[in-house]
Amino acid sequence: MPVLNRIAAYSGEMKGWRQHLHRNPELGFDCHNTAAFIAERLREMGVDEIHEGIARTGIVALINGQGEGPTIGLRADMDALPIAEITGAEYASTVPGKMHACGHDGHVTMLLGAAKYLCETRRFAGRVALIFQPAEEDGGGGQVMVQEGAMDRFGVSQVYGIHNAPNVPFGHFHTTPGPLMASVDTATVTLTGKGGHGATPHECIDPVVAVVGMVGAIQTIIPRNVYALDEAVISVTQIHTGTASNIVPETAMFQATIRAFDPGVRALLKRRFYEIVEGHALAYNVKADVHYDWGYPATVNHPAETRFAAEVAAEVAGADAVQADANREMGSEDFSYMLEARPGAYLFLGTGPGAGLHHPAYDFNDEAAPIGASFFARLVERAQPLV
Repeated sequence: MPVLNRIAAYSGEMKGWRQHLHRNPELGFDCHNTAAFIAERLREMGVDEIHEGIARTGIVALINGQGEGPTIGLRADMDALPIAEITGAEYASTVPGKMHACGHDGHVTMLLGAAKYLCETRRFAGRVALIFQPAEEDGGGGQVMVQEGAMDRFGVSQVYGIHNAPNVPFGHFHTTPGPLMASVDTATVTLTGKGGHGATPHECIDPVVAVVGMVGAIQTIIPRNVYALDEAVISVTQIHTGTASNIVPETAMFQATIRAFDPGVRALLKRRFYEIVEGHALAYNVKADVHYDWGYPATVNHPAETRFAAEVAAEVAGADAVQADANREMGSEDFSYMLEARPGAYLFLGTGPGAGLHHPAYDFNDEAAPIGASFFARLVERAQPLV
């Protein structure tokens, strides 16, 4: 089964929704105009209930099927990124320094497209909960929505989501059971020594040599403490210190992103990070302040639901366009909190050639939205069929 004919018929309308959202990006939890636009479209479609203000600007909308049954959750994130757009598109961002560089405008459009179809047809039992979530990029909006009852309050029994994938063949789906995306933690270390003249380093306590030693030692954690088949990443992404060639600075700082799939490995990385920083601080006689932000957990797909979602994707895209045992990825995603709360699965949908995610030239491929909407719609009809 290809794209559903009814969804294909209003693909032009979906394109208009997406490009409106692209012009008007909002960050984090402050997705007020985005949420208002979504709610207005949902009212026009005739959804049965709209619950606003969850996680500040999140929405859960309910569509009733025919007869009794469970509630299936479908999620789309809706926040943008603090990036200046360079696409040159006619519908480029009108907000300086903000753009939809990760395709969340496309994710919202997919879910709205599915919502319109499901409101018209209602060929399913039970209910659908449409979950529009803010603050995926920063702030953990998925966690906040779970904490504020998006699963319990509406009786969601299983939950699914899609992320677009540029430079993956157009219309191809991929996913895998078990860990799909990594956990992400962020460590920020500030070192304080004693500044002075670069000509008399013996009178100083130099944080520069300390930060160099620490960063080098931190890069030994994975090859010397983590089993080679347990994937993990530590990347030091910032080092800042000094103002001139003849000054030993008073302070230095560095920051790292730390990623893993296994909770035990994640805990090990944190423990060894602290041990190395504290040990080197003592050796170099500097004071070290560590802020270790325990971030999103790994995104772990549930096996049965992942197999089911892959079967539905094959109905929409064809069996040859679905890889159900793809490699897991070191990126992170706060849909992980929803998968901790309920069984479900997360999938990627290829959008063809183009700039990568989080790039200022990125743009969502509008032709992919009807495919994602068809997947969501068929998922509901297959998961909760009419008797």
